[in-house]
Amino acid sequence: MNIALLGYGKMGKTIETIGINRGHHIVLKYDGGAENFNLENCDVAIDFSLPTAAVNNISTCLKAGVPVISGTTGWLKDYDKIVALCKENKGTFLYASNFSLGVNIFFKLNATLAKLMSKLEQYKANITETHHTQKRDAPSGTAITLAEGLIENSDYSSWTLDSPKAKQLGIEAKRIDDVPGTHEVVYKSQEDSIQITHTAHSRQGFALGAVIAAEFVHDKKGIFTMKDVLNIS
Repeated sequence: MNIALLGYGKMGKTIETIGINRGHHIVLKYDGGAENFNLENCDVAIDFSLPTAAVNNISTCLKAGVPVISGTTGWLKDYDKIVALCKENKGTFLYASNFSLGVNIFFKLNATLAKLMSKLEQYKANITETHHTQKRDAPSGTAITLAEGLIENSDYSSWTLDSPKAKQLGIEAKRIDDVPGTHEVVYKSQEDSIQITHTAHSRQGFALGAVIAAEFVHDKKGIFTMKDVLNIS
């Protein structure tokens, strides 16, 4: 495949290395500075840019008929707008808050555990996410996805970064140097605790998942998630 990288920071560079190692060609490395970019000869685009740039990047790809996947977080207020644009242009789009294959299995595990715990009122749930100090958004998109999966399968009504009130799920966001990403979901009662944890050791897992997702969508039409890529819908 010929891949366009929209965003050429640490993640973009890691994706470049993995993409080349898997036999692909990087034909565009766009890191802002101009409103438009040339998608000629691009089979698929991978967006790991900034929240302020993601909507324009994704829209440009969809209008040009280039399948696009995005791992940029912080822009999801416009997600429905992008979905509508994708359908209007009969395009291809996949968004994931986290492309790690392990994290997406973790999402499934989280939802299953939430169903099991939903009838045990003595347990209170909490999510903690820890990332490097350069991460711009808090909580992480991954933590939000975990919270949404837990809420969907329990009596919790919403999540909060503040002290949780009744029916609110608490999320704690920590920022520590050189931590690629750790997410914990804990159920605690007076008697005991149940905890599931995913720990990323490097950016490699995120980048590999992004390339695999690009391989999955490049010859398809529609709106997809990592559940489709991993066949765990």
